[in-house]
Amino acid sequence: MPASLAEDRRPPRESAEPFEPVLGLEVHAQLLTESKIFCGCSTRFGALPNHHTCPVCLGLPGVLPVLNRRVVEFAIRAGLALGCEIRETSVWSRKNYFYPDLPKGYQISQYDLPLCERGRLTLPSGKTVRVRRIHLEEDAGKNVHAADGGDSLVDFNRAGVPLIEIVSEPDLCSAQEASDYLKTLRAIVMYLGINDGNLEEGSLRCDANVSVRRAGATELGVRTELKNMNSFRFLRQAIDYEIRRQVALLSSGRRVVQETRTFDPVQGETRPMRSKEEAHDYRYFPEPDLPPLVVARAWVDRIAGELPELPAARLDRYVGLGVGRAEAQILVDERALADLFDRTLGRYADAGRLAKRFANELQATLREAGLGLAEQKATPEGIGRLLALVDAGELSGAAMKEVLAEMVRTGEDPDAIAARKGLRQLSDEGPTEAAVDAVLARCPEEVARYRAGKKQLVGFFVGQVMKELEGRGNPGVIGKLLAKKLG
Repeated sequence: MPASLAEDRRPPRESAEPFEPVLGLEVHAQLLTESKIFCGCSTRFGALPNHHTCPVCLGLPGVLPVLNRRVVEFAIRAGLALGCEIRETSVWSRKNYFYPDLPKGYQISQYDLPLCERGRLTLPSGKTVRVRRIHLEEDAGKNVHAADGGDSLVDFNRAGVPLIEIVSEPDLCSAQEASDYLKTLRAIVMYLGINDGNLEEGSLRCDANVSVRRAGATELGVRTELKNMNSFRFLRQAIDYEIRRQVALLSSGRRVVQETRTFDPVQGETRPMRSKEEAHDYRYFPEPDLPPLVVARAWVDRIAGELPELPAARLDRYVGLGVGRAEAQILVDERALADLFDRTLGRYADAGRLAKRFANELQATLREAGLGLAEQKATPEGIGRLLALVDAGELSGAAMKEVLAEMVRTGEDPDAIAARKGLRQLSDEGPTEAAVDAVLARCPEEVARYRAGKKQLVGFFVGQVMKELEGRGNPGVIGKLLAKKLG
């Protein structure tokens, strides 16, 4: 390891000296176009290695890139959603570096004149984070390393897939704020329909720039870059570790080396990868095979008029309907969940109660069934009818969960499921009163103790009546009859 990357591997200790972290994120989002940015190859994930390639994305001699118009439209959507200024004329550059997964030996990107600049993103806490820029570029391939330490191969299917890179200003102050920023940004690009939000597959990737400075200082500290965080939990863990590491270095009189680091989730620590490159290391120069990108103002205005309702506006609408802010945040974090909620609202008018059901029972049922929202089969009409049955006292809470579990798997009508499984509660007082009388008749000692003041026995009586009715009793009706008969 080079001397500049050598370090003390002992776990960092807490410091009594006050330091403050300064964080910025660089988020790469693959755009959901059918073809790549400069050629017609498919962007579909999961194909056989090197199956979606051609001379253009492989960088073979004598080929020329042709820009995909849809890519530019998606980037403009992102810029408008984040309040950016959309540059009328932006310029392509060659970013030169030599890794095995970069077939041309350079990446076509945007450098000094990006498409979108000076935006902002508001966190759930209300804090506003400035967005420095959003620029377009092509993705690299993917190195595949043998688990036994043998051969390393390269899959170029991802080479040329369109990316936007969203760069924040260093406005974040904690690992939790960084996680909230990424979650909020993820929801926005998914609502826009330009990215699927899949961190595990790498279609949304995050690099974190981390530095610390003594409390009250104005000058930024030396930063390190944490590469390719692929989960919110790992992002928080990596940043927290890196903050502690840098504080420990500065507290002991040592210095922080500017470098790129990776996070080892098994050991829970960051490790050096390479020295941090600067712009001059990439030898940027204008891309000679592409003219400047010019976007007409009328086109930008048309895209602005077609933007969907974004998460922040949707959250405010839900709160205005009486939904608790916590449940509203859960809904808007997943567009498919919020869309299903909106469609169900037409069948069940109590938005607050419906949101609690969605945030709790529906989510839990889907997890237990191993289903995603796109796979589940319960309809808005069916969900609305199910909750109406619960409100009418015809289904207990336990029965509702059983019916819902069947609905998400099959899409069957809740009335039919309840009838087939014998889950409807007996709200008719006739059979329920007979069961209450039978229980009281066979439990004279408990009746006497209740009337002598041991009122907590009411739970015992309710349980015995429910057993008598084979679990189909209505607790409300049972309680009313017990109160009447026990005095």
